[in-house]
Amino acid sequence: MSTRTPRRTRTALAVAAIAGSAALATFPLTTASASEGGVAVQYRTSASGATADQSEPWLKVRNTGATSVALNQVKIRYYFKADSPTATYRFACSWAVKGCSAITGTFGTLANPTATADRYLEIGFTSAAGSLAPGADTGDMQLRFHQANWQTLTQGDDYSFQGAPTSYTDWTKVTAQLAGVNVWGTAPAGNEPTEPPTTPPTTPPTTPPPGGGATLFDDFSYTSHTDPALAAHGWNVRSNSGGPGVPGATWDPSKVTFVSQSGNTVMNLETSSAGTGASTTHTEVLTKASKFRNGTYAARVKFSDAPKYGPDGDRIVQTFFTINDLKAPMADDYAEYDFEYLPNGGWGEPANILYTTSWETYNPDPWQAVNQHSESRTSFAGWHDLVVTIDDSRITYYVDGAVFGTHDAAYLPERPMSINFNQWLIDLNGQTSTTPRAYDQQVDYVLHVKDQVLTPAQVTARLAALRGAGTTFVDEVPAS
Repeated sequence: MSTRTPRRTRTALAVAAIAGSAALATFPLTTASASEGGVAVQYRTSASGATADQSEPWLKVRNTGATSVALNQVKIRYYFKADSPTATYRFACSWAVKGCSAITGTFGTLANPTATADRYLEIGFTSAAGSLAPGADTGDMQLRFHQANWQTLTQGDDYSFQGAPTSYTDWTKVTAQLAGVNVWGTAPAGNEPTEPPTTPPTTPPTTPPPGGGATLFDDFSYTSHTDPALAAHGWNVRSNSGGPGVPGATWDPSKVTFVSQSGNTVMNLETSSAGTGASTTHTEVLTKASKFRNGTYAARVKFSDAPKYGPDGDRIVQTFFTINDLKAPMADDYAEYDFEYLPNGGWGEPANILYTTSWETYNPDPWQAVNQHSESRTSFAGWHDLVVTIDDSRITYYVDGAVFGTHDAAYLPERPMSINFNQWLIDLNGQTSTTPRAYDQQVDYVLHVKDQVLTPAQVTARLAALRGAGTTFVDEVPAS
C-alpha cells in the first residue's frame, strides 16, 4: 500500500474468511485400500485436546504403489464439524519437508452433513512439491487451521480428529484422491460417490482464455527510470515524500532499474537504509491513471528474504496491489487489494509472512480498519505468479496457481483504482545497525484484463500469446 502504515491485528473490524471455495463441496469420497491405489495417509496431532485454539492435523503421504506419484495429482481431505453454521476458518502451514509454499489448503462444505462432519479441509500440492518414488513419503507436513475470529474451537467431535497417536499412524478417516480417483480412507457417511470411477479420468485440456477483454500488459522492457517510453506508457516512478514507512525516508526514482535476466528484462525495485530516516530510500512504481476495477490482475514478482548486501533483519514490505484514494476517514468508496510479503515480519508478526488483504475502508487516526485478509507464515523468497480476480460477488487471490484466499462481496470496489508495486520499510526497529544494507524486489510483467475473470491457467495462456506475438506493451483499457 502506498498511503499509510497498516496494522494487522486480530481485533480488526473485519477478519479473514474461508481460504477456499465451497464449490468443491459436491465432490464426494469413498473407501479404497492402499493396494488399490497408490498412496496412504498417516496422521498425528500436536493439539490433542478436545478443544484448542487451533486444530493441528499433521500429515504424511506415502506412496504404496510400484510407480512414482506426482504430488500435484494428490488431494487429501480432513473432515470436521464447524463450530457454528456461520463459522469461517483459516489454514496455515507451520513447517513441511516439501516446503509450505508447495502445499495448498482450501475449505469446503459437505453435500450431506453428519453429526461429526459438515466441512472439510482439502490439502493439495503445487508442481514444486515434485513426486514420490515407490515407498517414499512426503515427510512431515505440520498443518493447522483455526476460526477466523480466533475463538476456541471444539475438535473432539470432529470426524477426522484423533488425539491419541504420538507418532504418525495410518488413518483412514482422512481420505486421499489420486488423479481424481479415491484411493485411501472413508468419507463421512452419505458422502460416497454413487458410481465410483473405475479408471483415472484423463487430464482435461487447458481451457483457452476467453476472447475480448480490454487488456493492459507490460513486459517492463525499458532502459531506465528516465526512459521516455516508461512515462508514455502510463507509469509514474514515485519521487514525492510521505508515507507509508520510515519517517524522513525518500522515494528514490533512480533506485528503480531494469536489468537483463536470461535474455528477459525485469524491473528491479531497490530499498536501502543505514539505520536512519534520512538514509532510508523506498521505491514505488504505479500507473498514472486510476481506471482499473473488475477483472483479472496478474504479475510475476520475485520476493527477497535477505538483503543483497549488509545486515539482515529490516521489517520490509514487498508488494503488488491496486488502490484508490481515501476521500475521508472511513469513506465507503475506498478500495485496495494487496499482496504484501514481509520477509522479516512486522505488524506484530515475528517472521516471514505473506498477506493478501481486501480493504473496505479505514480511519488513519485513531486507527480503524475494515478489511479481510488471508496469510501464510512461511518463506516466499523467489519468483511467484500472483493473480487476483474481482467480479460482482468475490475477490479471489492465487499464488502459483493455487487459491490463497477468497474474500467477500462486502469488500468489492466502488471506484476504479491504480496498479502499484512498491518496497518500503515499516520502521527501523527490526534492524538498528547503521551499516548500509539494501533489498531488491523484481517484477517480470503485469497484466490486467478488464471485466474478465481468468483462471491462472488462462493467465498463463494469455501471457504466452502476448509474448509469442512479440508484444512488450499494450494498453486498451479506457479511461474511467
